[in-house]
Amino acid sequence: MALGDADHVLDYPIPAPTALDPPAEWAALRQQCPVARVRLPSGDEAALLTRYEDVRQVLADPRFHRHLDAPDAARVTANESGGVFSGALARPMSPEIHQQWRRMVGKWFTARRMTALRPGIEAMTERLVDEMVASGAPADLREKLGFPLPVWVICDMLGVPESDREKFAYWSDTLLSLTRYTQAEIDAAQAEFRAYMSEHIAATREAPGDDLISELISAAGGAGHVMTDETLLSTSQGLLVAGHETTANMIGKMVGMLLADRRRWEELLADRSLVRTAVEEALRMDANPGFGIPRYLTEDARVGDTTVPRGTTVVCGIGAANRDESAFADADEMDLRRSPNTHLAFGVGAHSCLGQSLARTELQAVLDVLLRRLPGLELAVWAEELERVDGLVVGGLRTLPVRW
Repeated sequence: MALGDADHVLDYPIPAPTALDPPAEWAALRQQCPVARVRLPSGDEAALLTRYEDVRQVLADPRFHRHLDAPDAARVTANESGGVFSGALARPMSPEIHQQWRRMVGKWFTARRMTALRPGIEAMTERLVDEMVASGAPADLREKLGFPLPVWVICDMLGVPESDREKFAYWSDTLLSLTRYTQAEIDAAQAEFRAYMSEHIAATREAPGDDLISELISAAGGAGHVMTDETLLSTSQGLLVAGHETTANMIGKMVGMLLADRRRWEELLADRSLVRTAVEEALRMDANPGFGIPRYLTEDARVGDTTVPRGTTVVCGIGAANRDESAFADADEMDLRRSPNTHLAFGVGAHSCLGQSLARTELQAVLDVLLRRLPGLELAVWAEELERVDGLVVGGLRTLPVRW
């Protein structure tokens, strides 16, 4: 199957009919054109992958590079300086350095550490629910809980004051901008972030604490390596994206999905042991995960029945792949008991999300607390009235009005 002709180039991201429903084009592309030509916000063209096996193959294939700095690579946005797909966060590392970095950072995200973090995350969730209830219904769960909780977690992890969480939320937004912010706003925000974190890293070197930055500095020293400030800045930037924006938006989308059909919420109330599998199914069913995962091809490669030429930028459509009927029975049905659930929400391969255990811990904690504290929780608007957030790499809901 060819990539398609000039008359069949879709604008990407593809709009959806509602905030919780997937674009109709996903199913059609999986069936008819699983390697489809799309036009990115920059105006450049790329190839969109929508089948589960194709996306899984590409994410695990070293010929598809994570770094989009080749001269002929498609630009995601018109000016990519400082964005999530460029700048320090996307600078290439050698395989050896990358593995060393993942080992050091990965030690922070062990199951044992996540278990230790869980009580604090639940306590903060309780506090935020208390404040939301005190302010009265209806309330915006996204504003009151979805966004402040992950910011608190990431600030605590990096060893920075909770009082600075609003700065971190803004820096994260600009880093993930597709069309929402001007390049001048992005550059200014990232300069502020770098200055703030540079000062924090220097202070941490002088007086280490019980946080990830301190641990990375210590681990690097113990291994006989120096963890440079640039690497620490890149790590902080990556954690800010993965630890804040993605989880913050997923909290709202998860609760929105569960409340959109009251039978789902009632099923969880009747059997709290389903919280873990419900979180996994919400991750799989996410109809608005955002831009997807881009890769650049360094040599010709077969993807399914298609030969993709060298120099192509491909976008792995995670949301579309997670709805693939060939990989999931009743793929468009939300099954809170689905197990196993081999969704691709956190990617696969050498660049899979390091913070996925933290995201799962936060999502499970939020759901446990809400079921216990607010069993009568319900949407304060029709599900069809919920609005998507557009213009960012990560998809989300503009608001999530609820009552109880």
